[in-house]
Amino acid sequence: MVLSNTIVVDARDHMIGRLASVVAKELLAGQTVVVVRCEELIVSGSSTRNETKWTQFKNKKMNTNPNRGPFHFRAPAKMFWRTVRGMVPHKTDRGAAAMARLSTFEGIPHPFDKQKRQVVPAALRILRLKPGRKFTVIGDLAATVGWKHQDLLKRLEEKRKVKAAAFYEKSKASAALKRKAVSEADTAKADAVLAANGY
Repeated sequence: MVLSNTIVVDARDHMIGRLASVVAKELLAGQTVVVVRCEELIVSGSSTRNETKWTQFKNKKMNTNPNRGPFHFRAPAKMFWRTVRGMVPHKTDRGAAAMARLSTFEGIPHPFDKQKRQVVPAALRILRLKPGRKFTVIGDLAATVGWKHQDLLKRLEEKRKVKAAAFYEKSKASAALKRKAVSEADTAKADAVLAANGY
């Protein structure tokens, strides 16, 4: 069950850090946020540079017991979740409550595929990154560091897009019929008024 006040953000072609900062502010303000298509988030820099940075990050571990963390998430949705967590005081009650209001997904699962999705202009790559600059798609980076579901997600997204296109055409036809019915009703009403007035 999705609450009516939930904001659904389509993360496609957004800069990961800039989107995370906006989402963190909304969460701390009490808003419930769902972020979909996290695999299409963007991080600036070439893929070689980002893979090198990931390798350095992966080497960070606890000396005595690595099972205690830090944990190196491979899934794009968890990468984004961790980025937001770094911008929220997650060890306080307020921060923990804020993080509980955040949901992140790869792809667009049900029921969010039938909901209106929003973009964040302040985080869009096309507006924030200079033309010609190199960038890396998080899904591709995740696949190189151990995320194993990129092909599966691609297949599921293709199926969803076919269904979404059919749904869109059906709703467009329904809206056209409604407009036609309203215009015919208005015409009939106008004719009735004219006839009543003897024209």
